Amino acid sequence: MASVNRVTLIGNLGRDPEMRYLPSGEAVATFSIATTETWKDKQGAKQERTDWHRIEFIGRTAEIAGEYLKKGRQAYIEGRIQYDKWTDKEGVEKTLTKIRGDRLQLLGSREGGGGGGDAAYDDGGSTPARQASPAAGSGGASAAPKKSKLDDFDDDIPF
Repeated sequence: MASVNRVTLIGNLGRDPEMRYLPSGEAVATFSIATTETWKDKQGAKQERTDWHRIEFIGRTAEIAGEYLKKGRQAYIEGRIQYDKWTDKEGVEKTLTKIRGDRLQLLGSREGGGGGGDAAYDDGGSTPARQASPAAGSGGASAAPKKSKLDDFDDDIPF
């Protein structure tokens, strides 16, 4: 029987990523993101709940997270839930729940607000692929987008 352990989150970083390196030299980035849910209760009052999620990336995607993610920046994360258990110095068993990320997409501007500048990083094994949206240009002068015949099409369809 098949099983699935998949998590998809969009949230804002609560702090800059903490970087460390494994003995093999591989980078590890750890940070937390907040996701907020809003709804109206039975009396019509707006309610809000914020959950914090501990995220960990390993490898090239961790290096990218450490370089580009900053406190307040919005990010799209895909990964899996992982539970780490250990016994502390006093003999108390501890459990840590985290999201082991394998896909990272930077959302919003570099300053953490909304807007363009989206770029995706996928840890598909040992070599992540970078996919940048057209809005994520190289920062300098860029070629004007080509106009298609559809750009000149004028209609009155309201959607």
